[in-house]
Amino acid sequence: MQIVIGVLVLLAVIAALTLFTFKAPNGKKAISALSGAACATFLPQAFLSYAIGGVFHIDFIKQIGDTMGSLGGLAAGTLVPLAFGISPVFSVLIGVSLLKVKLLPAFIAAYAVAFVLKQIEKRVPEGIDLIVVVLVGPALANGIAALISPAVLQVLHIIGNAIVSAEQSNPMVMAAILGAIIPLVGMTPLSSMVLTSLIGLTGVPMAVGALGCTGNSFLNFSLFRKLNFGGNSTAVAVTVEPLTQIDIISANPIPIFATNAIAGAINGMIVGAFHLVINVTGMATPWAGLIVAFGFNQAASVAIATLLILINSTIWGYVGAYVFRNFKIHTVSEIRGEATPAAAETANA
Repeated sequence: MQIVIGVLVLLAVIAALTLFTFKAPNGKKAISALSGAACATFLPQAFLSYAIGGVFHIDFIKQIGDTMGSLGGLAAGTLVPLAFGISPVFSVLIGVSLLKVKLLPAFIAAYAVAFVLKQIEKRVPEGIDLIVVVLVGPALANGIAALISPAVLQVLHIIGNAIVSAEQSNPMVMAAILGAIIPLVGMTPLSSMVLTSLIGLTGVPMAVGALGCTGNSFLNFSLFRKLNFGGNSTAVAVTVEPLTQIDIISANPIPIFATNAIAGAINGMIVGAFHLVINVTGMATPWAGLIVAFGFNQAASVAIATLLILINSTIWGYVGAYVFRNFKIHTVSEIRGEATPAAAETANA
């Protein structure tokens, strides 16, 4: 029952953040800033602390990575106001004040305070506005963060406990669920890196998320080519980073999400069967997560698991293309007004 509750809460969080992205004022900009904060802190920590510092035993590099990984609150508190067009000085001031706050509470506090800062910039004379921001901004941001932190952390705690419970009682079920969900989130504005950072995934679940996103890229390369969403450049782009093709993905959710969910569940079980782990959060990215996996596991195990994921994902890419061959597809030329190679050849003829 705890597993079911945890999955439902996870889906509710994803739905809430997706709704926020598309409906809240400056929602897309704010979520982009949140993703940037995760990239600026958790990603360097993974590479510097684990892939380089840990593997090669370079303490100096490891310390740099650990320091950067602890600054999520500062990064979110700075980047969110910047995304609103707030003065860099005011943005950094708010970010520094949220130095010791966790990523998600800092994000919410900075988002709320950004509206206040906008009004201060608009209504208070230049020069005096700095004093007003100093007196109001940090106290307000930290007050909001302190107020919401218990509830936010409790929600994330429920999700984390459910994942741990699933991992202990039925690890393959956990791996299949996360393998299906996390790569799909990676194809939305929320970003799988942000999600896994927020819920604090580590160990096998984080490896499932990371290599699941890698499998997602393998699959979409084949699926995009076979269903002719665009040219070869479109297929390559979605393989490197799915979010670069988010307009194509959001216009064709059924064939893309359905195929990725099935393949992702199987990929998750492959990772679970090899007992691969990544002991740092936020690594659900197509290629960085794969590289970091080599720092936490035996290279042979990661290589074999990745090969199996490549095979499984490619097969499902072709299966999905066959199943949805008569499905109404929205192409690059329709959505962006760009000519595909085939269309260009026809026009030239």
